[in-house]
Formats: sequence, structure tokens, C-alpha cells
Amino acid sequence: MTLNRRQFSAMLALAGVGTMMDARIAHAALPTNKRLVFIIQRGAADGLATLIPTGDLDLLRQRRVLVAPDAVKLDTMFALHPALAETAKLYAAKQALFAHAVASSYRERSHFDGQNILETGGLAAYAAKDGWMNRVIGLFGRDTPKAIALAPTVATALRGPNPASSYAASALPDASADLVQRTAALYEADPALHAAFSQALANRASVGALAKEGQNGTAIGALAAKLMTGSDAARLVMIETTGWDTHNQQAGRLATQLKNLDAIIASLKGGLGAEWADTLVLVATEFGRTVAVNGTGGTDHGTASAAMLLGGGVGGGRVLADWPGLAQAALYEGRDLKPTASLEALISGAVASHFALDPTRTARALYPAHKALKAMTALA
Repeated sequence: MTLNRRQFSAMLALAGVGTMMDARIAHAALPTNKRLVFIIQRGAADGLATLIPTGDLDLLRQRRVLVAPDAVKLDTMFALHPALAETAKLYAAKQALFAHAVASSYRERSHFDGQNILETGGLAAYAAKDGWMNRVIGLFGRDTPKAIALAPTVATALRGPNPASSYAASALPDASADLVQRTAALYEADPALHAAFSQALANRASVGALAKEGQNGTAIGALAAKLMTGSDAARLVMIETTGWDTHNQQAGRLATQLKNLDAIIASLKGGLGAEWADTLVLVATEFGRTVAVNGTGGTDHGTASAAMLLGGGVGGGRVLADWPGLAQAALYEGRDLKPTASLEALISGAVASHFALDPTRTARALYPAHKALKAMTALA
């Protein structure tokens, strides 16, 4: 459904990630088994080609060649790219909610700066040293959850004073048991190195045979699910996906990217089993892409894009959008989809609702630099 600005703000305050329970302050310990997964789309994913505004009469005039055939109709305004077949099933089951024309506070078009602001929640690139996911860890109080990034290093969103680790499959041959034992003994006298190496060994042991499955979506989703189940389960996971910078030949490249994302989501859901009911998956990118197609069949760096909320507790089956339109006069700086919703408000409201926290306090905890942000009502 397409909503006006006031309706959109009100729905963001109440809907999207299950029923809001009686709020508690954001800094209380969270006696919960709920899980949070953040999938970042590095490279600026084209929201207009992912969540297609087929009800906008200016769509075909602006970018006819990038409108995917056989898109899955969601409502009178939006359709989902056909490569997201499993995600479409989640939408039909009311376990997927999409938000369009959303953007962080960043208004330039640098990948590095945009990703830093998305991950730190700062008002300027590199102004904050810790990430919003690390601040989520802090909301758990003494019950510190295990947090891990599926990336070569701990991603910026998870960096900060609270403990987090990373895991990435290596293409190198496995180290021998003797080498591992000798390295462990070498690090034993150093508290920091010993703790880090022990965590790495625990991560390696928990994923088992999945460690060498490669970098395809099905394997990544299965790996994440493996890390999120069992006695030493991670409750906060960040998954890095790359390759979304589609400056040329976008139609085919984006279809491949979305198919891989769809496989991650489907494999994650299947691997979590009953835990899917207590899991929130957030998918977001640093900014969107231009409305117009460039001369090489691609799009360039833009502003607003689309975000996804998925999970067994999501109040889905809806698209939330205060739609600005694609008429030339409606575009941001004459070239981009105009942002009408705050990505920071969406994220903080989703986290608050998922973990049954007070939304205003959660917004302040996750985004301390955004003094005016009042989770999900910033646009009212």
C-alpha cells in the first residue's frame, strides 16, 4: 500500500517487526533468545530495480530497459524483482516487509563515506568510531550476546567496546593440528591474542564442514544459521555482500546479485528452523542509484533506495513508502529517487520492536549523534 507522509510515519512507529510489547528502557538487560542479522549490500544496490514501482507512470519513461519482466506483483504500486523468488514467498507469508525511498543522513555519493555512515550512524563519515550493531550489544546489559561478522575482519557496524568477532572461509589449505596447537601455546601468555585465537578456533569448530563451501548464497546462509544455533549460538550476525555497484550491464548483473541474496535468505531461514520465528533480518545499502540509465546499460550513484525486514516475527506482507514519484521535477537534485524516510529511524524502530524496547530510548542508544531522531516518528 502507498501511504501519505503522516500515515507512513505512524505505521513505522507501530508496524513491521511484530507486536510491540510493553516497553522497557533500552539499557536494561534483555533476557531474550531473539536474534538479529544485518545483511549489508556494499556498492549501492538499485532499489528501483529491486522493489519496482510499476504503478508509477513515469517508470517506463525514465528506465524502461531496466524494468525486469515477470516481476512479482505485491500491490497496486510495487512489484518484486523475479530473482527474489523465495523472498516473495516470505512476503506472501507476511514474513517480509519492504520500505522504499529510504536513505541514511548521508547525501553525497562516495561508497566509503556512505558505508561508514550507514554502519556507524554518525552525522559525518568517520566521526564515530563504533558501529550501531555494537551499540545493540550494549543493550543486553550483563547478558552479552555472541556477535560475529561473516567477513574477513570485524565490520565497522560491529566494532566498538563490546566484544565481536569475524569469520570468513579461507581458500588456503587447512592448518595442521600440530600448527594450531603450537600457535595456541604461543598465544597463551597474551590475554588479548589468546582470547582472539580461542574465539577463532571456536568459530572454526562450530561451522565444521561448511567452512569450505565457498562464497555462494546458499553456503553463506547455511553458515550463518550454523553459527546462530546450538549451545554457543551467536545472536547478532552481520553478513557482507558485495558487487552491487552496477555502473554497466546492470540487468544481468543485478539479477545475479539478487538471486544470491535470495539464496542467503532462504538458506538462513531453512537452517534456523524454529529459531526463524525469533529472528529479524535487515537488508540495507549505503545509497541508491540514479533513476536514469547511463550509456552502458547501468546506473550511477544515487540517493534513496529500498530496505527489507524479514523474519518469522515480522508483521509483513506490506510495502511502506511515502512515495515521492519519478517525474523529473520530483527527483532529488534532478537525478535520484528522493528520500522520504530515514534509514536510521527504520533500523532503530525495528530493533526496538524486535527486542521489545522503548523506541525513543533505543534511537538515542543506537544513534546518539542524531539528537532529533525519535524512532519511527522522525518524519511526522
